[in-house]
Amino acid sequence: MSDLLSGASPDSYNAASIQVLEDMEHVRLRPGMYIGGKDDRALHHMVAEIIDNSMDEAVAGHATWIEVELHANGHVSVRDNGRGIPIDPHPKDPSKSALEIIFCTLNAGGKFSGDSYSTSGGLHGVGSSVVNALSDHLRVEVARGKELYAMEFSRGIPQGALARIGAAPNRRGTNVTFHPDPDIFGALTLKPGRLLKMARSKAYLFSGVEIRWKTEIDDGETPTTATFKFPGGLSDYLKESLGGSTTYADAPFAGQVSFVEKFGVPGKVEWAINWTPARDGFIQSYCNTVPTPEGGTHEAGFWSAILKGIKAYGERINNRKTVNITREDLTAGGCALVSCFIREPEFVGQTKDRLATVDAQRMVDAAVRDHFDNWLAADTRSAGAILDFLILRSEERLRRKQEKETARKTATKKLRLPGKLTDCTNKERKGTELFIVEGDSAGGSGKGARDRKTQALLPLKGKILNVLGAASGKLTTNQEISDLCEALGVGMGTRFNLDDLRYDKVIIMTDADVDGAHIASLLMTFFFTQMRPLIDAGHLYLACPPLYRLTQGALRVYVSDEAEKNRVLEKGLGGRGKIDLQRFKGLGEMDAADLKSTTMDPATRKLIRVTVADEEPGETSDLVERLMGKKPELRFAYIQENARFVEELDV
Repeated sequence: MSDLLSGASPDSYNAASIQVLEDMEHVRLRPGMYIGGKDDRALHHMVAEIIDNSMDEAVAGHATWIEVELHANGHVSVRDNGRGIPIDPHPKDPSKSALEIIFCTLNAGGKFSGDSYSTSGGLHGVGSSVVNALSDHLRVEVARGKELYAMEFSRGIPQGALARIGAAPNRRGTNVTFHPDPDIFGALTLKPGRLLKMARSKAYLFSGVEIRWKTEIDDGETPTTATFKFPGGLSDYLKESLGGSTTYADAPFAGQVSFVEKFGVPGKVEWAINWTPARDGFIQSYCNTVPTPEGGTHEAGFWSAILKGIKAYGERINNRKTVNITREDLTAGGCALVSCFIREPEFVGQTKDRLATVDAQRMVDAAVRDHFDNWLAADTRSAGAILDFLILRSEERLRRKQEKETARKTATKKLRLPGKLTDCTNKERKGTELFIVEGDSAGGSGKGARDRKTQALLPLKGKILNVLGAASGKLTTNQEISDLCEALGVGMGTRFNLDDLRYDKVIIMTDADVDGAHIASLLMTFFFTQMRPLIDAGHLYLACPPLYRLTQGALRVYVSDEAEKNRVLEKGLGGRGKIDLQRFKGLGEMDAADLKSTTMDPATRKLIRVTVADEEPGETSDLVERLMGKKPELRFAYIQENARFVEELDV
C-alpha cells in the first residue's frame, strides 16, 4: 500500500537502493547526529571538541597549558604542550599513521581502554574526525621526540601524507588549526566572546592548567589576549558568577573529594554552592570538563546530598518545618557548580548534554554528604540563614499548591479587576492582548483604536516604581503595581503562576521618546524580577509607535526616530507639494486611526518580543542589577566602561 501511495514500483526497492556512506560522508550528510545540527551552538561545539582533547592531556598530567587562538580569517587554533598525537603507523593499517586514523575514522581514539587516560571527556572517538569532516581546511602539527610533523585535510580528506617538517628540540604537544566549512554552517562565524568564556570555564574546571587566549578579531568587547589559571577552581567560578550579589552564607560550601581515596576508583568530584535572594537559582554541571546542560546522574547525586544534609541539620536543631523542604526549594535560590571526573562516563548522545552513568549518582551523593554535614555544623550562622530561607520557600510552595487546589474546587471565582482597566470581551486567554499604556490620554486614544473583542487597555499613572531601587515593602503597597497584578490575574515573585495569566500577549505601549523608553525600562525590570516566567514563555512585548508622521498630499508615512525621519526627508515621499511634518509628543496626540494602523492592528503593526539571552546563567540579572539597582556607582562604572561604544547622541 505504501508503495502505491508513493508512486514507486515494488520492484524498484532492491539491493541497489541501499547506500553505504563512508565515515566522513555520513558526518557531512547528518551533522546533527554528531554535533547537534548546523546552528551557532553546533559551530562552537566543534571548538569545544578540540579543546576537550587538550584538556584530557592536562587532566592526565601530561600538559600544563593550552592555547586557544581565533585568527582573522576565521580559523581557530588549539595548541597544548602534551605528549602529542601518535604519528607512527597504526597496527591495523600500517599504511596509515595513527594521526590519520584519528582524524579520518569514526570511533577511533586513545580513550576506550583507559590505559592512556584514567578519565577523559572524549570517549566516543568521534570528536576529532567530526571536526575534520565539517571543516573545509584542517591542519594538525605534532611535536614528538624533538621532531615536528604536520598533515592537512579538507572536508575529511587528506591533502597529502603525514610530513616531517623539521627538528623541534624545545617543543612538544599538538596544534590543531581548522576552519568550519561554510557549506555546512553558511554565514555563521565563530564569536570571540563565546570562545573566551569557553576557554575561561575550562580553566576553572581544572585548576592545574593554564589557558591562554588570543584573538585577531576585535569585536570591541573581548580582550585580544588573556591568561586564565584559577587555583580556587569552582569556588572562584561561583564567586565570579554571583558578582556582588547578597548571599545567605558568607562563603560558599565548596570542596572536592577523590574517588580513589573514598571508593578505590579513578576520578573525583568538585563543587561550590551558595544561596542568594538576588536572583533565580541555577546549576552548571560538568563531567570530565565537558558541560552537561541537561544535568544527569551527577547532578541528581549532588542535590540528593544537599537535601539529606539540610533535613538532617533541621532535625538536629529540632526544627520540624524542615521536613517539608524539597529539591524544588533547594534549587529556587541555590546557585551551584558541580564537576566530576569519572572513568568511562556514559552520556546521552555525542554532544554529551546529559550524564547517564549510574554509579556517578551514588559516588557524588556519598562524597558531598559528609562534607556538607560538617560544613553546616561548623558555620551555624550560615546554616541557620539558609535553613530559614528554604523553609520560607517551602511554605510559599505549599501555599501556592493550596491556593490552586482551592481555586479548582470553586465552581465560580469572582475576579477583582482594577477600575482603570478597559477589558476585552473574550473570556479565553488565547488571542487576547493587554496594552499597558502611559496615562489616561493614551488610554483614551487606545480605546478608539482597539479591537474590543481581543484587546484590553490598562493606563498607568506616570512612571511606575523601580522595583530594584525601592524597599521591598513598597511593592505590595504601590497602587500601580497592584492594579497591574490584578489586571493580569497573577501574583509577584514566588506567588507568580503562569497558568493564572489572563492575556496571551502583554504589550508595553509607551511614547516614542526618552520618557517612554524610561517607563518601558521600569516595566521590563518589574516583569524580569517579579514575573520572569512570563518573559520566558514569550508573553511580553514592546509596541513600536511612530515618533513622526510625514504627509505629502495623499501620501502618509510614519517613522520611528530622528535618523529615519532625516532619511525619508532627504529621499522624499514621491508626491507633490510640501511635506507636512508632525511630531507626536505622546500617544494621546495620535488619533485612533493613526494609533490603530501603526501600533495596534496585528495586520500592520510591529511588535518586539522581550527575551532573555543569557550566554551564561545570571548574565542578564547582573546587568539589570547594575543599571537599575540601588547602587549608583555601578551605573556610573557601566557608563564609563561602555562610553566608547557611543558614536553619536541625538539630543
